[in-house]
Amino acid sequence: MNHKGFRAALHSTQCRADFRVGNIGVHGARPETGVDSLMVAVQVASTLQTIVSRNVRPVDTAVLSITQFHAGDAYNVIPQTARLSGTVRAFSNEVMALVERNMRRVADGVARSMGATAKVDFRVNFAPLINDPAHAQFAADVCAELVGEQQVDRDPPLIMASEDFSFMLNEVPGCYINIGNGDAEGACEVHNPAYDFNDAALPLGAAFFVRAVEKKLALR
Repeated sequence: MNHKGFRAALHSTQCRADFRVGNIGVHGARPETGVDSLMVAVQVASTLQTIVSRNVRPVDTAVLSITQFHAGDAYNVIPQTARLSGTVRAFSNEVMALVERNMRRVADGVARSMGATAKVDFRVNFAPLINDPAHAQFAADVCAELVGEQQVDRDPPLIMASEDFSFMLNEVPGCYINIGNGDAEGACEVHNPAYDFNDAALPLGAAFFVRAVEKKLALR
């Protein structure tokens, strides 16, 4: 049972960003008569990668990933527009805001320098997930009762993945834990087509919640 407990920020905040760049679509044989939206988008995508390395403080943490590129539908036409999409992760709202400002600056500046325009749609989907220390201690102790202290990781690395339970913790003190899935066949990172949930972990999860309720009720 892997307990994620005493980090100030456990899961990152997440945003989704869409960039639409372009100007005038032209024939592939006459690129000089317009602006190549694909080349503009490529330059935007490349320059965006400097934000984390040159605008975010080294002691802070952020990840910016461009994950989609959409443009064109013909062999002989330079498309009028190109769209980039991606995600940004950070462990504080301040860093997320800094990344957003610089993404807008980069997209607009690079596009203008190449004679095009860029529009940015930046949407923050999740807040950082921050555990309450007292509740994290309580949950870790419950886990230790069930599986032994040696099986409880009280201070693991931060997780860049986002988690919507953060909205609950913004309103009510609490904590978020991970129950280990084991390292047997089928164990792998999430979003992997080979992932196979270990059903043997289900009793551990049920036992944790039952024991947590029993201990809480006993305190009253």
